[in-house]
Amino acid sequence: MEQTDLRARAATPAVRPVTPQQRSARAARNGGEPTLEFADRVPYDAYVHASTLHTLQQPLSADPGEMSFLMVSQIMELYFGLTCHELRQARDDLRADRVWAALAPLRRATLHLEGLNAAWRGLRWMTPADFNRFRNLLGEGSGFQSAMYRQLEFLLGLREPALIRPFRRQTQVYDELHAALAVPSLWDEVVALLGRHGHDLPAELLTRDVAVEHLPHPRVEAAWVTVYDDGGPDNHLRQLGDALADVAEQFGDWRWNHVKAVQRTMGAKVGSGGSAGLAWLQRSMSRVVFPELWSARTAM
Repeated sequence: MEQTDLRARAATPAVRPVTPQQRSARAARNGGEPTLEFADRVPYDAYVHASTLHTLQQPLSADPGEMSFLMVSQIMELYFGLTCHELRQARDDLRADRVWAALAPLRRATLHLEGLNAAWRGLRWMTPADFNRFRNLLGEGSGFQSAMYRQLEFLLGLREPALIRPFRRQTQVYDELHAALAVPSLWDEVVALLGRHGHDLPAELLTRDVAVEHLPHPRVEAAWVTVYDDGGPDNHLRQLGDALADVAEQFGDWRWNHVKAVQRTMGAKVGSGGSAGLAWLQRSMSRVVFPELWSARTAM
């Protein structure tokens, strides 16, 4: 199978880099019109793999509305992965004390989360009657089982090791999630950064088991109060706090939009994946992302 995949990749025409001079020469030859003839695969498709993407929608029913449900779910999966990519970069930057550099991926992550939230609009038409036309065909399939969403939660510091159990028979996915739990979250790296920048944090907080969810600590809250008391223009930690707050807000909006979508499409029925559905989602929202960043505002 691996050799087949390698041969397929080798047979796929690669995107050929061009220089600004080559682009200008091509435009001159074309008289300003777009190129219409290519020796191999269209370069856009070679880069984006659009022809592959559009084969991945395989509805289980003849209901026309199911395509919206399926494709919006896939769009959200892509946004989960993109946001994880940005948060990992920010985490790496903070671990290396590159606070200014971390602001850019955090800003991008916020914008990606805005796109993720906008995706819910594509399902606002769906009523319980609409969902019921194909819901039974999904079996036990549930968004709860999204491995990339778990990766996103783990990066944000929401860590519950038991939630990787559904993937035990998907060994690669399980191993990736297990490995993610062994690495400090973005918030763990923020707390470590505060300690390195002179804030009085206990050693046991900085050396704790990162696989377990971080519990709010009064010293971390006090550190953020101190950070925000400094109104200087070069207070990069304050700018970091603002960037993190934007990420947390957008993620919180996504969770709330999820609750509203469930209310709209299935009310308080039990979930497809075995949970209590709406009630389970509402309880999960009590777990706060970057908790001391918010509690510190009461003490400011």
